[in-house]
Amino acid sequence: MRLEKYSSGISLRIIIKTQDSKMKLSKTVQRKVIVDELRKLKCHPTADELYEVVRRKLPRISLGTVYRNLEVLSANGEIQRLGLGRKQMCFDGNMSRHYHLVCRLCGAIEDIMPDGMDGVEKELESKLTDRITGASVNFTGYCEKCAFQTEKDAQVS
Repeated sequence: MRLEKYSSGISLRIIIKTQDSKMKLSKTVQRKVIVDELRKLKCHPTADELYEVVRRKLPRISLGTVYRNLEVLSANGEIQRLGLGRKQMCFDGNMSRHYHLVCRLCGAIEDIMPDGMDGVEKELESKLTDRITGASVNFTGYCEKCAFQTEKDAQVS
C-alpha cells in the first residue's frame, strides 16, 4: 500500500494487489465476526441479510461497515461474491470447490458438487495451465423444495 498526497492536501491510499497475491488484511473484530457469521450460514445472504445477523453480535456496527468489509474480503479471496443475475450481490463463506444451483421459481441458491466435474476441471487446467485463475459455474433449475412442489403439482393435474 502506498500513500499519495495531492497539492490540495488530500491523501489517497492506493492498495496495490497483484493477481496472485493477497492483500495483507488487518484482523479487526468486525471483520472476524462478519466472516464467522457468514461461514455459519448455510444460505447465501445479501449484505443486508448478513448485516441483520452480524448486528446480533455487534449491535453498533453500521451497514456501510458490513458492505465495505464484504468487498474487501471478496477482493482478497476470503469469501465469494455471487452476482448470479440478481439485483443484489449474495455472499458465500464456503471456500471449498463447489458450484451453485439457482432456483428458477424462488431464487434460492444451493451449493452443489455434481459428479464428473473433476474431470472437466482437470482437462481445462491441463490445457490452459497458467491462463485460468478461477472459475464460476452456476446451474439453473429447481431447489429441493420447488422441485418437490412442481412434481406434486404435476401429479394433481
